[in-house]
Amino acid sequence: MAFSVNTNAGAFAALQNLNKTTAELSTTQTQINTGLKVASAKDDAATFSIAQKLRGDVAGLNAVKGSLDRASSTIDVAIAAGEAVSDLLIELKEKAVAAKDAGLDTASRTSLNDDFTQLRDQISSIVSNAEFNGTNAVSNGGTDIIAITNDDGSNTISIAAQDLSLAGSNVTITAGTEIATAGAASAAVTNIESSIANVNTALSALGSGANRIELQQEFVGKLSDNIEVGIGNLVDADLAKTSANLQSLQVKQQLGLQALSIANQAPSTVLGLFR
Repeated sequence: MAFSVNTNAGAFAALQNLNKTTAELSTTQTQINTGLKVASAKDDAATFSIAQKLRGDVAGLNAVKGSLDRASSTIDVAIAAGEAVSDLLIELKEKAVAAKDAGLDTASRTSLNDDFTQLRDQISSIVSNAEFNGTNAVSNGGTDIIAITNDDGSNTISIAAQDLSLAGSNVTITAGTEIATAGAASAAVTNIESSIANVNTALSALGSGANRIELQQEFVGKLSDNIEVGIGNLVDADLAKTSANLQSLQVKQQLGLQALSIANQAPSTVLGLFR
């Protein structure tokens, strides 16, 4: 190779190699900083596109989790109200059966009737307050409990509302039911027994709905986790390998700087020809 002070081919080659090493070092440092081997479309357009689609699925599933959580809380409130109504009906039956005794004195019958009416009215109080996030699933004309189940919201779970109000489809005693006489108490017992059976059926339906929501919550949680792992497999950097590569590139960079320095000194050897 001819000596030239105008063109230093060795320096050009050394600079190209140094630039390549610096670029690789920059990429490696970015991977370490972000923990990602594919942080943008320019790193790997196809992989980045797939990862973004999956991230969208995860975002949709997060909305599903929120919907299922709200439905779960709503149905828990409905079940709590149903159980309370069932317990009250059992207490009402006890009072009504006691009031069927024709031998009761007036004071005792009045006391039983007073207790009965208080328990009866408590059913209305419980049902009217069994609301969560604006949804009451146990009132007269109550709202069905609905939750989305997939990432685009096209599928739903619907749990039918159960009317537990007085004189409703399940509780057959009315706001005017009393046990002031043995005959009235006898009629009340019949209505209360049918009400207990109806409320237990309603509770069964609500309990089955709650179990379904719990199963869907578990599935959605696992699905979201698996997708997250899949995204990680696509875009996460192997930090152990990246760390080792970083050290290698740092050494190559130092050697490249030395090689460039040597190449830049080459033209000065021309001066020796003129001594």
